[in-house]
Amino acid sequence: MNYIFCRVLKKKTVNFDDPGTYHFYFGDETGSAGTILTFFPWGDGIPQGRRGTGMATEIGYSVPKGSLDFWVDRFEKHNVIYNKPAERFGERYLTFLDPDGLKLELIETNITDTRKPWETGEVKADVATRGFHNVTITLNTISGTAAILTEIFGYKLIAQDVNRYRYATDAVGNAAIVDLVELKDEKRGHVANGTVHHVAFRVKDDETLMHFRQKVAERGLNITPQIDRNYFHSLYFREPGGVLFEIATDNPGFLIDETLEELGKNLKLPAQYESRRDDIEAHLVPIN
Repeated sequence: MNYIFCRVLKKKTVNFDDPGTYHFYFGDETGSAGTILTFFPWGDGIPQGRRGTGMATEIGYSVPKGSLDFWVDRFEKHNVIYNKPAERFGERYLTFLDPDGLKLELIETNITDTRKPWETGEVKADVATRGFHNVTITLNTISGTAAILTEIFGYKLIAQDVNRYRYATDAVGNAAIVDLVELKDEKRGHVANGTVHHVAFRVKDDETLMHFRQKVAERGLNITPQIDRNYFHSLYFREPGGVLFEIATDNPGFLIDETLEELGKNLKLPAQYESRRDDIEAHLVPIN
């Protein structure tokens, strides 16, 4: 799907909790925050997930205005499942599924997006994805989640369309929108193959990270200690609607152990697994 969608592999490592499984990071050329979508390819033994409440259900990418016709043609060529373009909040969007059923959207945003896209021979800058525009979270009731967004993270409600509530932060220029969809009678989703595991919010450094940890803890929510993920430092907690939220630092970044030209080409292991490299590499499926 990546060659169709036009994202590039920026880091190839393993799941820190399950080193027998890859952890792939796809993003723009430099692996910028606001562009990174990660995958744990557990293989055929994982049951199919089910979209529902208590989870992130759609991931929206920004694309240039006028580019959706190109993407429709491309999806037709490659037999991608998609819906006809529609409009929401004054923006045209195109919904499609990846081979595992992950729901994604390409959105001709009203926000000027100057982020440099990743180009290929078939996907040029005038149509290529820029990075995240929004994420959609589906809930039985939005009140608790909305309170986390507004009272802890500083988001504001900027628009509403029936049962879809759009929240945005002015702390960053892009990847700044969270849509909450309220479906009171919908069944809860099941996180497995083809679903979103968690949603990550970026902060600039460790001091800011721990500031937010205190705010979340004071709210009475269970939040992890700071966890070192090599390329960023993270906290995790479940917000009242049941979605796993991550807060992650910009530092130290993906260039800490590879040059820009090498990003994504080598298997990078955290220090605790380096002594097991031969066994881990023998177990992992070779990537061409």
